[in-house]
Amino acid sequence: MPGALDGVLVADFSRVLAGPYATMLLADLGATVIKVERPGAGDDTRAWGPPYAADGQSTYFHSVNRNKRSLALDIGEPADQRIAQRLAERADIVIENFKPGALTRYGLDYQSVNANNPSVIYCSISGFGTGGGADLPGYDLLVQAMGGLMSITGTDEPTKAGVAVVDVLTGLHATVAILAALRHRELTSEGQLLEVSLLSSLLSSLVNQASGYIGAGVVPTYLGNAHPSISPYEVYQTADRPLVIAVGNDSQFAALAVAIDSPGLVTDTRFATNPARVANRSVLANELTIALATHGADHWRQVLTAVGVPCGPINDISQAFALATELGLDPVATFNHDGTLPKQVANPVRYSSTPITYRLGPPTVGQDNAAIFAELGFS
Repeated sequence: MPGALDGVLVADFSRVLAGPYATMLLADLGATVIKVERPGAGDDTRAWGPPYAADGQSTYFHSVNRNKRSLALDIGEPADQRIAQRLAERADIVIENFKPGALTRYGLDYQSVNANNPSVIYCSISGFGTGGGADLPGYDLLVQAMGGLMSITGTDEPTKAGVAVVDVLTGLHATVAILAALRHRELTSEGQLLEVSLLSSLLSSLVNQASGYIGAGVVPTYLGNAHPSISPYEVYQTADRPLVIAVGNDSQFAALAVAIDSPGLVTDTRFATNPARVANRSVLANELTIALATHGADHWRQVLTAVGVPCGPINDISQAFALATELGLDPVATFNHDGTLPKQVANPVRYSSTPITYRLGPPTVGQDNAAIFAELGFS
């Protein structure tokens, strides 16, 4: 069955994570994605290891580059530059994350591409925008720091997330923008320029924490595993190991109190409402820890889940994949069954009419040069 984006050509001049993640999602949906890389070295993430997959490439590169074809070009060389320009002229979508303005000298900036391809959807990803932050390097860690995420993460000091979450969020925002622009072009035949920055994507993704500042002037700080607006909603120690309890309303709290044989917590004025529980978070945490110490995490998970209290253990990644498999979510995608192509984390969305397909493993540098040259009319 054809994918939702079957027939859409994407010229991918992006590197590392945010852009490649976006183009992989488009490729999963059926788009033809041609990844333009430097001859020899290719995308920076090819060297970001260990760990390495069985084919010798870094698993980091594998994580965001399936379903793509690789075209190795030195866009500083006139001959390769013409090939890159031809690709951009024929593409439905061009996506890049070079330093703002850097592609102008190669005739691959939006204005140059649009002049020959007015219906193009051109997505430009930057770290801090194209204005005063144009010269700032767009590394995820820097944006987590400068964009406020680290200030609300951690226990004893500001802490980064365990994955480059800002890059991923930016890739998702870019994908949504591209799909919206495709719809607009379908209605009007007009292309357009899309600009997505890591900083703006992070600020949008701070949701309630950002809204608390914008709407109420509250500047939050890190609370460890606690929530600034809900309690009990954090990690609690049991007789053997930690358990997450995520109570979202008063009825769930009442069920929790009864289940742990502490019904008096419900009528205690310090805990009767969520605002009161937030104000007395540390006192409540101590009461819950005393009650939970009578049994282990597995016992409490069974008991609390049975009465509708959200809870669960802290899994490592292996256990998380095992859980998803147990629940029938099929979290691992395979291209074939003979082991010649790597396994991948599955696309998280299921489509009833235009299913995700896994057609191509992550490419080697320039593996598709000959075929793409011919398709573009170059020998």
